[in-house]
Amino acid sequence: MTSIFRSVMGADFDRLHPRLQRRFSVGTASGEACTGRGVMDRVWHGGSFVKPFLALGGTRNILVPRQGRDVPFIIENVPYTDTFGRETVSFVRTFRLPGRACRFDAQMVLSPKGDRVLDYLGTHQHLASELRFSAEPDGSLLIRSGEHRFREGPVDVRVPELLGAEAEVRESFDESTGRFRIRVRVVNRYLGPLFGYEGQFGVTYADIGVCGVRPGLRPVREEARA
Repeated sequence: MTSIFRSVMGADFDRLHPRLQRRFSVGTASGEACTGRGVMDRVWHGGSFVKPFLALGGTRNILVPRQGRDVPFIIENVPYTDTFGRETVSFVRTFRLPGRACRFDAQMVLSPKGDRVLDYLGTHQHLASELRFSAEPDGSLLIRSGEHRFREGPVDVRVPELLGAEAEVRESFDESTGRFRIRVRVVNRYLGPLFGYEGQFGVTYADIGVCGVRPGLRPVREEARA
């Protein structure tokens, strides 16, 4: 078995910087979890019109409704098998903004056929997006989201473009500092930039058999559809 990221990227995975290959090899097969700790140079959002949407999303740990600079940051990538037997890796990000911390939760789930990764957002996995991974010429990783779907009970509908957004994540390894750099932008096709962050972090690895999956890391509700 290989990690869910190598499974969907195939030979393109080998074009990533070796440190990125290690980081995105976390999975039940490797038995490793990865925790990143660093500082985001800035956490930003678009105009005032996006605040109500970000505030609503913040109640379910989707996006971050506040802005800041030099924000302490933690990302927890922990592999586990979900309720439906699917390989899953958590992408739980905590931004320690003044006053209180904000979380942005996602769980990356390998489809039953093993040919794609779905990104389930928030505490209840109501929003899902298929992700596209590619290695850039400099060895960095580019992740782009596809269409978003809202799923709850019998409901499974595409989120309209006016309300949805496209996410782009660029992650690289900086040889000069020995740290990872990340830049995230979430943009609505009609309304423009909605949310993003950028900064740097270092990582540590842990044996998942020893550290386990801490309470509160998994979502409250898991969606069966993949």
